[in-house]
Amino acid sequence: MTPETLTGGFAAAPTDSARAFRAILDALARPGTIRRVEGAAPPAPLSPAAGAVALTLLDGTTPVHLAGDHDTRALRDWLTFHTGAPLVDAGGASFAFGTWEALLPLDRFAIGTPDYPDRAATLVIDLPDLRPAGATLQGPGIKGEAFLSLPDTAPFIANRALFPLGFDAFLTCGHGIAGLPRSTIVRDA
Repeated sequence: MTPETLTGGFAAAPTDSARAFRAILDALARPGTIRRVEGAAPPAPLSPAAGAVALTLLDGTTPVHLAGDHDTRALRDWLTFHTGAPLVDAGGASFAFGTWEALLPLDRFAIGTPDYPDRAATLVIDLPDLRPAGATLQGPGIKGEAFLSLPDTAPFIANRALFPLGFDAFLTCGHGIAGLPRSTIVRDA
């Protein structure tokens, strides 16, 4: 364990986690809306927004997968210290963190079952850019249309076709976060 393992958590945990929870929940309830999340400073390459998701939603009963360059000793130690979440392979993950390329192929993540659709994975995708432009989004939580810069639309279109099964996603960049639940209808720009 290194000294950086002990740092980067919420400074004022009750207040910071409540604010982060509100922003994260709002992002998922209003797909395409980009919210700002403060308070987390995880080891690279995890973004501060993705770190806030980890600090807010993970605990010792939440299996986590770190994909690609996100699977570092520093990040594993940080997550274990701050959340207690067990690290697992992709197929057993409730949450998966990584870049878009590292998370592919997406069919290795759980999509739930007809009896338990809530047993699907949530993907936390760190992106180099996140803007309210690009793919068109419609569905619950969206008045009319919203727009979001997705790394690719085809997997999200296919995911929606599985509804009520399918994965949910958070897209993060720096302190920005947007939610994309499986109920969202995605169309090419």
